[in-house]
Amino acid sequence: MTPATPTRVLVLNSGSSSVKYQLLDMQDGARLAVGLVERIGEETSRLAHTPLQGGGGEPREKSGPIPDHAAALKAVAEELAADGLGLDSPELAAIGHRVVHGGLRFSAPTVIDDEVLAEIERLVPVAPLHNPANLIGIRTAQALRPDLPQVAVFDTAFHSTMPEYAARYAIDVETADAHRIRRYGFHGTSHAYVSRKAAELLGKAPEEVNVIVLHLGNGASASAVAGGRCVDTSMGLTPLEGLVMGTRSGDVDPAVTFHLERVAGMSTDEIDTLLNKKSGLVGLCGDNDMREIQRRIDEGDERARLAFEVYIHRLKKYIGAYYAVLGRVDAVVFTAGVGENAAPVREAAIAGLEELGLVVDAALNAVRSGEPRLISPNYARVAVAVVPTDEELEIARQTYALVNA
Repeated sequence: MTPATPTRVLVLNSGSSSVKYQLLDMQDGARLAVGLVERIGEETSRLAHTPLQGGGGEPREKSGPIPDHAAALKAVAEELAADGLGLDSPELAAIGHRVVHGGLRFSAPTVIDDEVLAEIERLVPVAPLHNPANLIGIRTAQALRPDLPQVAVFDTAFHSTMPEYAARYAIDVETADAHRIRRYGFHGTSHAYVSRKAAELLGKAPEEVNVIVLHLGNGASASAVAGGRCVDTSMGLTPLEGLVMGTRSGDVDPAVTFHLERVAGMSTDEIDTLLNKKSGLVGLCGDNDMREIQRRIDEGDERARLAFEVYIHRLKKYIGAYYAVLGRVDAVVFTAGVGENAAPVREAAIAGLEELGLVVDAALNAVRSGEPRLISPNYARVAVAVVPTDEELEIARQTYALVNA
């Protein structure tokens, strides 16, 4: 029987050449279907779809050219309809969209209208790789279901609580304000979800704990969360600032860009490509897969070892910095692909921080699990935890709460 109030939310994460999606039922947070369309615009486009309702079904894959995001979302709609989960279902309450950059204006999930779309478009210069793709996904979904609430959940929103002294760069205020130059932060839905789950793991309310969250994937960011509110984060105006990442440099002396332009004769676009796509782990050793880097270290590869050491050194610097920012830390929490799965990264990042109350138990750290868990011994003054992130559930939760407010 169809419930009186629709309870399903479709979550869309539109990238430059991909669309990730999940359909969730917010009665219990159950996933009904998940999928990915990748290599959009290429001859080798691929759609992978897995129905999960009623105990799940067989995964399906389709290959062949998918010319654009409109065609991709139509293909997604067809796959969902084949499982009785079509976009025309009266049980669908809303579509929630991940939007990377919300600027200063959007500090909470927002129902999308023409004015919201225009503002997301105005932010394209500070998120040129992400916001355009997010906009395409929104407009395509609107065309498919113009009657349905579409909600934007912004990566930057959770970090909007940063105090002005943490968000400001020390440059001329008039210039900064005229061009919206300030620290916004990203991965906000992950930091929000993980910091809340970490509090649950400790048996406390989010308002009672201070946590350092380390979101370590191909993109990586750290946040200092005091009583459920972000007070600092490592990414800035763009996702380039902060930790060493898979292909991004993270923190670098700004004068490096001037030097490369003047001495190496590189253009702005070439420098942008260098720092965003040819730096980080891949720039240091040629690999951005932490598993491969660890394998190379085990075989005695010195470039891989140096890359790992640079990565860990930056992590330690941010743990120490955010410990100082928070004053009191209840937990350091690892999440995302590397954070959840790379035990050597967790061990190395915490090693030597015993004076700060941070210790990792080797046996607990070696356990592989999809559940939130402590990896510190009982006597540790500060908990060290692994909390699998769930950005899609967080987007669905915020979307559903907004449309039912």
